[in-house]
Amino acid sequence: MEQKRNRITTWLRESITARMGVVGFLLLILLIPLSFVQNLIEERGYRQENVVREINSKWGDEVLLSGAILKVPYKKISKVTFFNEKTNQNEQQINERITYAYFFPDDLNINSKVTTKPLNRSIYKSVVYTTDINVDGSFPKIDFSKESISEENILWDKITLLIQTSNLKGIRNSAVIKLENDELAMTPIYKPNTQNTLQLNSIESEPLKNAKAIIEKDTNFKFNLTVNGSQSLKFIPIGKNTNAKMESNWASPSFDGMFLPEDGSREISENGFKASWKVLQINRQFEQEFYGNLPDLREFAFGTNLIIPVSEYAKSERASKYGILVIGLTLLVFLLIQLVSKIYIHPFQYVMIGLALIMFYTLLISISEHSSFLKAYIIAAASVLALITLYSKTILNGYKFALMIGGSLLCLYGFIYVIIQLEDYALLVGSIGLFLILAFVMFFSKKIDWNNS
Repeated sequence: MEQKRNRITTWLRESITARMGVVGFLLLILLIPLSFVQNLIEERGYRQENVVREINSKWGDEVLLSGAILKVPYKKISKVTFFNEKTNQNEQQINERITYAYFFPDDLNINSKVTTKPLNRSIYKSVVYTTDINVDGSFPKIDFSKESISEENILWDKITLLIQTSNLKGIRNSAVIKLENDELAMTPIYKPNTQNTLQLNSIESEPLKNAKAIIEKDTNFKFNLTVNGSQSLKFIPIGKNTNAKMESNWASPSFDGMFLPEDGSREISENGFKASWKVLQINRQFEQEFYGNLPDLREFAFGTNLIIPVSEYAKSERASKYGILVIGLTLLVFLLIQLVSKIYIHPFQYVMIGLALIMFYTLLISISEHSSFLKAYIIAAASVLALITLYSKTILNGYKFALMIGGSLLCLYGFIYVIIQLEDYALLVGSIGLFLILAFVMFFSKKIDWNNS
């Protein structure tokens, strides 16, 4: 029995197949703590998103603006015929209800200047902004012939102007709209959300003075809003001709929505960006007047997302996805050295090396929360490199193979950092790198006597 046990032990120590099987099994075992580290990174990333969302909600959410809109109430009269059993005759009943017509401007010009700043809570940071929005334009002469509305049915003393926005809470100034020579104060309108869906809020002016005289000719208007917001700033092109300009000190904008800025208008530098849009009525699929209800036109919005460059958690998550590659290649290098040098490496020592490699990711995420990703990557990589190189010296009996291990890890960590920074060429560079690694392993493995399998 003892002799049989010795033969098994000898086979495990000397057989190439057995040693490869043991290393492969240990690699699978090491995937367990690696998955725990990846879950930790994901959890910290979710925590950051929740904190940033809370910061943004207190400062001001994303801003979507639509206006100005002319709101005209009128009486809609209908006749209903019914049979009166008492008189045995058909009679008519006249029903009268108040409904609204909404008219959009012919010209709409929007100028916005966006100033961003960081807000911190504990170790988390969000970027918010304050924008000054100046809007001017003109309404055409209003024509009610489309719905055959007579003048006597129009409630002239109740005609108002509307502005719609997604972020009432973020408005920092008193909203006043100037129509020709009149200045009209604006107040919010309560609109119950019976369907629990996202909808735009409205602010409405006081009734127009001399409304009949005003809407029977072209009428100019203008207003300005100072708004606190975050994440994005967008506008709905309700003008027959809509022109918008945006300027900001934010250096990483993402132009979004149904319409992109005009060719040649985009200027992006490290000091900020400038962009302008021009949208014609023919470019979007809705008319300039609506009767009864004002539709939801958010799908036609355009503007800018003020995106935050890839966060440390996203970079750490991308780095951790290469964890199996780093561990697998490192254990493979140790196995090849073991096969060439005939030095025995115990499975426990393989496990210690694998755990040291996994510690790289916990060091990376914990340090990057308090410093830049580059500094965290350098510190974590240097710590693991030093640890594994010194440990390799003790188990490989010298500096020759230990320095080879350290050099291999240095190249591997440098290669992964380059891939993380790249986006468009990440797949290309990664494929070339893996091809070179495979070529090196194939060349190095020629020195092994595979007959002793």
